[in-house]
Amino acid sequence: MPEGLALALYAAALRLLTPFYMLRLWRRGAREPLYRHALGQRLGFYSGRTERGRLWIHAVSLGETRAASALITALREREPKLRVLLTHSTATGLEAGRALLREGDAQTWLPYDTPGAVRRFLRHWQPRLGVLMETEVWPALQNEAACARLPMVLANARLSEKSLRQGLRLAALMRPAARRMMLVLAQTEADAARIRAMGAKRVEVAGNLKYDIAVDSTLIARGRAWAERLGRPALMLAVSREGEEAALLAEWVRQPSPRPLLTIVPRHPQRFDEVAALVEGAGLKLARRSTWAAEPPAEALQADVWLGDSMREMPLYYGFASVALLGGSFEPLGGQNLIEAAACGCPVLTGPHTFNFAEATELALAAGAAERHTTLADAVNRGLALCADAPARDGMSASALAFSAAHRGAADRMAAALLAQPSR
Repeated sequence: MPEGLALALYAAALRLLTPFYMLRLWRRGAREPLYRHALGQRLGFYSGRTERGRLWIHAVSLGETRAASALITALREREPKLRVLLTHSTATGLEAGRALLREGDAQTWLPYDTPGAVRRFLRHWQPRLGVLMETEVWPALQNEAACARLPMVLANARLSEKSLRQGLRLAALMRPAARRMMLVLAQTEADAARIRAMGAKRVEVAGNLKYDIAVDSTLIARGRAWAERLGRPALMLAVSREGEEAALLAEWVRQPSPRPLLTIVPRHPQRFDEVAALVEGAGLKLARRSTWAAEPPAEALQADVWLGDSMREMPLYYGFASVALLGGSFEPLGGQNLIEAAACGCPVLTGPHTFNFAEATELALAAGAAERHTTLADAVNRGLALCADAPARDGMSASALAFSAAHRGAADRMAAALLAQPSR
C-alpha cells in the first residue's frame, strides 16, 4: 500500500475513534483525576503564547519519565541553561514529570496522533529538537514533524521480536515513521538490529538509561530500618500485573507457618483496592502502606501481607524486601525492568516471561544478581529458601550492586549525541 494512502486511512480511522478516546480518558479520570486535566491538550489545543526553542522530550508513562530524568540531568550538566518541554500520555508520567521541571521548562500532554492535533502541537510549541523515549513512534507525528522540518530522535530505544513482527504487519505506516527518525539511540545491539529491520537509517547503541536513574538512598535506608523493626524476612511481588497476585496468594496459603511477611506492590494504582480484596478474600491479615504516614504501626508489623499502595516509593520497598519476585514475568506479559531492584541491592527472582527486557535480564542472570524460575511455585519456594539463608541473600545483593554499577554511562553518551545534532 502506498504511504500516502496508508496515512490517509490511518488518520481517518483515528478521527472516527476520537470521541471514544476522549470518553475513555473521561471515564479513567473517575479513578485517576489527572486524566481529566486539560483535555483540550489531547487534541492539540493550548492556551497563551509560548517561547520557542525548547528541547522536547516525550516520556509516555512513569517508566519512561524516570529514564528521562537521567537524560535530562546529563543534558543540563552539558547545557546548564537548557529549557525542556516534557510531554506525557499517562497520569503517572505527568505526575512524575512535574518533579523534573525548572524555571523556563514546560509540561503538557502529547496530543492524539491525528494530523491536525499534532500540527497544532508543533505550531504552538515550536521545539528545537524532538526526543521520543523507548518505543514511541507515531505515524502522523513523524510525518508532521518532517513537514515542519523538526529533527526527531528515538532515545533509549528498544524493540522486542514481538513488536517488530507487529510493526512489520503495518509496514506501510511504521517503516516510513522509523525512516524519518534522524537518529535512534538503541539500548542494545539486538534492539538496534530490529530497529534497522523496521526501517530506521541511523542507529547507534548507547546503552540503557535506566542504569543511570538516581535511586533515592533515603528511601532505601527507611526500608531497611523497617526491615529491622519487622524482625522477620519479607518476600515481595514487585510491580505485579493482573493474574499474578491471585496465583501468588493461592500458592502462599499452602505454605506452612511461620511464613515471612508477604509484600505486594501492584504496577497500576487503579488496582490497589482490587488486590486488597484478593488478600482479604484469601483469609490473610492485610496492612496497607497508605494507612500510615511515617513508621508502620504495631498492627502492621503483625500482618500477613503488606500492600504497597503508594506511589514513587519502589526504592523503599526494595530496601525493605529480603527477596523480590519480578512482576509481569510469571504471566506472558514480558516482565518488568529489574534494573531499579539491582541498584537497590535487592535479590530478584524472575519468571519465564521477560521478553520486554531481555538483555538486562540476561545480564543480571549472568552476574548473579537474579535467578530465573519456570513457575511461580518454584520461585516462591526459592524465595522462601533465600529468606532463610542470609549469606546467600547477601551474596546476591552484592552481585546486584556490582551489576548496576558496571552498566552506567548511557545518559552521558545520549546527552552528548543529542546536543551534537542539528536542531531547528
